Amino acid sequence: MNSNISAGKMAVGKKKKRIMQAVLLLWLGIVICGGCGKKREVDDSGNLPADRYETGEENAAADAPVSGKEKVTELMTGDQDDDSIRQSVGLSEEALPALFAEQEGNYSFNHLDEEEKLLYVEIFQILRERGEEVRLTGMDTEKIEKAFQCVLNDHPEIFYVDGYTFTKYTLGEELKKITFTGTYLMDREETERRQEGINAYVKECLAGIPAGADEYGKVKYLYEYIINHTEYDANAADNQNICSVFLYGRSVCQGYAKAFQYLLNEVDIFSTLVIGSVSEGEGHAWNLVKIDGSYYYVDPTWGDASYQMEESEGNSEYEGEHLPTINYDYLCVTTQQLGRTHTIEHVVDLPECTSMEANYYVREGAYFTSVDEEKLEELFEREYAKGTTYVTLKCSGEDVYGQMEKALIEEQEIFRYLDSPDGVVAYADNAEQLSLSFWL
Repeated sequence: MNSNISAGKMAVGKKKKRIMQAVLLLWLGIVICGGCGKKREVDDSGNLPADRYETGEENAAADAPVSGKEKVTELMTGDQDDDSIRQSVGLSEEALPALFAEQEGNYSFNHLDEEEKLLYVEIFQILRERGEEVRLTGMDTEKIEKAFQCVLNDHPEIFYVDGYTFTKYTLGEELKKITFTGTYLMDREETERRQEGINAYVKECLAGIPAGADEYGKVKYLYEYIINHTEYDANAADNQNICSVFLYGRSVCQGYAKAFQYLLNEVDIFSTLVIGSVSEGEGHAWNLVKIDGSYYYVDPTWGDASYQMEESEGNSEYEGEHLPTINYDYLCVTTQQLGRTHTIEHVVDLPECTSMEANYYVREGAYFTSVDEEKLEELFEREYAKGTTYVTLKCSGEDVYGQMEKALIEEQEIFRYLDSPDGVVAYADNAEQLSLSFWL
């Protein structure tokens, strides 16, 4: 029979990007957590306006921004008042050792220097206690920003904060102290109400983990669960925190990644948030996980077909019918594989992920180092038996990908494995990720 291949090709892997990056607004010394696609903005002068930049001099600061309204006052708050405020949020000298011990094991915390760790502990405690105008021990604003970002990267449960403000106090030209206030999205009562909803979601989700699942099995299950229960929506409420996923089922990359991290924490699997950019420089967020002692990257947002459809420029009607529900190209990948599409922003040093043992395609028998006909037959038979609607196979390199595409598409060897009475096949090729998908 002279079979015919219908080339329903979709550039599944060539996606546009969205993200969260913290936006530093030095105009009021304010830092706010931004969403997918937002850019970081910094005032060129690096100065605070005078109404947040207090001095003991009776004349206006010469280097204050032109658009800033100056407020010249004498520095009144003393060390005793500062100590009282610190103690009110649990930052007494006696409490610090226990607070440090509490953070041990958190990835970003462990990769900070001692000064940054102290700032991290202080900021975490201030946010937990909803502190305002609490004096920090450090006065390096870049390190404060870094410590704040690291706290959020390690703690997805802090969903009630989206930024902070800091106030500089000076006498003359000398900086005397910096105080820190979190930007709180809701009061304690609302936070507790939402936490109840989050707990209900998590309980239902975790109840479905297959009995006896190993670490890879749990990561895969949670990856699929998040994707199957979340729609990508750039306009979703609370899309920079876990509420968007757990309470509303709609989010962007920051929400996906933080929710995935939160769930992994619940089953004692290491995960942290990673931020960076994708393809054309737009910001993005994903996860670093550890499975059986080895690190891998996971991107649940790019695993979601609803994200792929929103970002695709192709035929939406065709893709809505044929696009795989879940894309596994970003489930447990190496640094090299991730680097094809993602660029990491190293807030702290990140490991070189090299292991392939827990890679989805390796674990599912769909990773090919050659055109192995016997392995291809086993793969298609297995997927038909499971009742799946499509098969995706991954190639180890560009040479293997070229050979596979030639054999299966150009030479039409795909019909040896497909049950296609009419001699037509729908498929998607992804040269960027070296994968091929066929609908059964």
